[in-house]
Amino acid sequence: MPQADHTHPAPPATWSDGRLTALALALSLGAAISLGITRFSYGLLLPPMRADLGWSYTLAGAMNTANALGYLLGALATPWLLRRVGAGRLLLSGAVLASLFMGLSGLVTDAALLMVQRVLAGVASAFTFVAGGLLAAQLGAVRPACSGWLIGLYYGGTGLGIALSALLVPEALHAAQGRAHGWAWAWWALALACGCASAVLVWPARALQRLNGAANATAGEATPLRWRPLRFALAGYTLFGAGYIGYMTFVVALLRERGAGEHEVTVFYTLLGVAVVVSSRLWAGLLDRAKGGEALATLNALLGAATLLPALTAATPVVWVSGLVFGGVMLSVVASTTALVRHNLPAGHWAAGISAFTTVFAAGQIVGPTVVGWIADSAGGLARGLGVSAGALWLGAWLAWRQRPLPRAAPAAP
Repeated sequence: MPQADHTHPAPPATWSDGRLTALALALSLGAAISLGITRFSYGLLLPPMRADLGWSYTLAGAMNTANALGYLLGALATPWLLRRVGAGRLLLSGAVLASLFMGLSGLVTDAALLMVQRVLAGVASAFTFVAGGLLAAQLGAVRPACSGWLIGLYYGGTGLGIALSALLVPEALHAAQGRAHGWAWAWWALALACGCASAVLVWPARALQRLNGAANATAGEATPLRWRPLRFALAGYTLFGAGYIGYMTFVVALLRERGAGEHEVTVFYTLLGVAVVVSSRLWAGLLDRAKGGEALATLNALLGAATLLPALTAATPVVWVSGLVFGGVMLSVVASTTALVRHNLPAGHWAAGISAFTTVFAAGQIVGPTVVGWIADSAGGLARGLGVSAGALWLGAWLAWRQRPLPRAAPAAP
């Protein structure tokens, strides 16, 4: 396997704010692929697939659990791959593989094979998301005063993927109406969208190659990361993973169950996606100021409230408020952990720190969908499942609040 090139010079100090913003926006397509489409589009496809294939809610939730398992495996492998191929190559490889696995998901109907596809898509999306997050952190270091904004732009790309899914999936389902397993067309449309986004990612991956080379050289010399000083933030983030994924997996199914039409669901999911995009500006100041777990705690608490709303009422305005708040907070929680890593760890530990948060995030996501699906199959229904998700988010907020800023020497292994 080729080694990362460590010979590139530092990025030019003359890079303008406009160029940095453009690079962050292009880089955000990595988040659009890895989470916005590969992960969250499944919530839109769950109702037609469940109706066509006769799945229980437990099995439907297990599909996203499989995706999260793949994400965990990918996150565990990412630090090793980053040292060997570099963040830019890993970003592009993961994006192309995710596009391929999304397309293959439309070719099979067997639950076991679909679950394998979801695992593989999860592995690929972890490569893309973690590598993109590292590049976003390095981009923020070029202009520290704008780091919260640039990191937020990257994670806000998830909203582009969500909004695009909200528009593509209904159109694809409509075009395939009357055909056997018409939901497969939606998978293919999403795979094509991922492929186009992958082509755009070539520019930021190449432009940031010099940042990547310097960071990889430093990362290769870094001592191992100690997790214990970050335990409260990591625990809070684990519960974020368990709580938010229940909402994203089942909220559309709950709306459908309560009689929501296609237009209402499309508007709801589009609003959620747009809110994710604008959240990068909304929380940039908080991400720059919060050195400990304050940002993670605040955002987790807000997310818990948004999760509980559709469990309490089916009123359309309240449901739309839930989507707006959820979208406006969700990916800023993820961005808050990258900001926490930047504030508390030396640059040589950024890759390991982001990977550690990604690992516990994936572990939480493994638990969340199956537990909520199991609750939904019982007398409690989907509403009670979302209530449990909200509780997990609030517990995560309390834990994250206990996280204090670290001295820079803390990450080093004894």
